[in-house]
Amino acid sequence: MGYATGKRSQAISDRSGQAFPYREMVKEWNGSLVHISEYEAKHPQLDPPYNKPDAIALQNTRSQKFQQPTNINGVYADSGGIVVGVANLTLPGEFAFLSTGMQPDNGAEQNRRRQLLMQLNSVRVVIS
Repeated sequence: MGYATGKRSQAISDRSGQAFPYREMVKEWNGSLVHISEYEAKHPQLDPPYNKPDAIALQNTRSQKFQQPTNINGVYADSGGIVVGVANLTLPGEFAFLSTGMQPDNGAEQNRRRQLLMQLNSVRVVIS
């Protein structure tokens, strides 16, 4: 089914309410039927540019497996058989954080009790 050409028809403008020839009417971006002399293009601020968000996640990730090494014949090794060094990071009881109510204990006193025991070769310094 076709439409008539409307060469002798008139249409009422949605903006001014005046009658204009049907062939001179155009539709605006908001759906209003107006005469070509009343036509206003869409304002650029109503159609902001697309801002692509920053990439945060990685594409092909694999989770890291955390497992405690096991003692096999006196040698610490992980499940893959790789020898690893194990550091005991637990503090002894006297160095543990203690508090009385909301006031923490003096940390400087605990640090004074910690010592580093180390042996170096003898060094001879000559200044001439």
